[in-house]
Amino acid sequence: MTTMQAAVLTAPGEMTIAEVDLPVPAAGEVRIRLEGCGVCASNVEPFEGQPWSTFPGAPGGMGHEGWGVVDALGDNVSTLAAGDRVAFLAGHSFARYDVAPADMVVKLPPALGDQPFPGEPLGCAMNIFRRADIRAGQTVAIIGIGFLGAVLAKLATNAGARVIAISRREESLDLARRFGAAETVPMHDHWAIIEEVKRLTDEAMCERVIEAVGKQWPLDLATALVGFGGRLIVAGYHQDGPRQVNMQEWNWKGIDVVNAHERDPAVQRRGVEEAIAAVVSGQIDLPALLTHRYPLSQVADAILATRDKPAGFVKALVTYE
Repeated sequence: MTTMQAAVLTAPGEMTIAEVDLPVPAAGEVRIRLEGCGVCASNVEPFEGQPWSTFPGAPGGMGHEGWGVVDALGDNVSTLAAGDRVAFLAGHSFARYDVAPADMVVKLPPALGDQPFPGEPLGCAMNIFRRADIRAGQTVAIIGIGFLGAVLAKLATNAGARVIAISRREESLDLARRFGAAETVPMHDHWAIIEEVKRLTDEAMCERVIEAVGKQWPLDLATALVGFGGRLIVAGYHQDGPRQVNMQEWNWKGIDVVNAHERDPAVQRRGVEEAIAAVVSGQIDLPALLTHRYPLSQVADAILATRDKPAGFVKALVTYE
């Protein structure tokens, strides 16, 4: 076999399934036969087209939440073997095969069986949680409850914090409650949310606020909800242009601001390893979050569902039979 199927973004909103060359692992790399790949909210805007976009995109491009089975090794790889089931960190996984550096590949334990495991977003959640430095007894507001927000709600609750979940959809608030949130607030009116959080915290506001949406308003809201000396954690992926921040309020409150997207490969890998342990131990109910599945031929539909969030939606997977 010398070719494979891969999704190619050929124009804004248009994905074509193409037959492309099978990737060959270079020295220090492995090739993975994919079982599936998660769809990230960060896929939506590139899919729709951005001013700097060029077409066609790379085969399999935008897919960065893959898992599967190692099927070929490059030279100088001794830590993995063909047949190992793995999660990995690479960027062309809307395809039947992808390649990754061996040190960015993490073995999945037998305890996970054949369970889907989008390791990258789970690892991202673990790294955000670590950067947030959440402690028992704190009040933590999480703005935006999807896959990431739900995982963070569970981790914060497990750590002994009181979580206030803020999100638009009622079913997202239901999800937050299932994942441990003590309080939920509909995300409809800026000033009403502030007043409700004041009421819930006796005017103290929150020691930690995690912004998990990636838009201007949630960032403004996060600024308003963090208390004096607290920490604002930017977990949302802001990719649609510059932001304005209320530096006066940041300065006045004396808050720490953390951009929690890790770029150190060793830290990224550590997050995936911690996520595996959290799922195996039962800290995170992963199956409850993986709600929608699509074949590779319907990857565009999977991205649109991630944008539009049909009933019951938390996270879409593209799976390969």
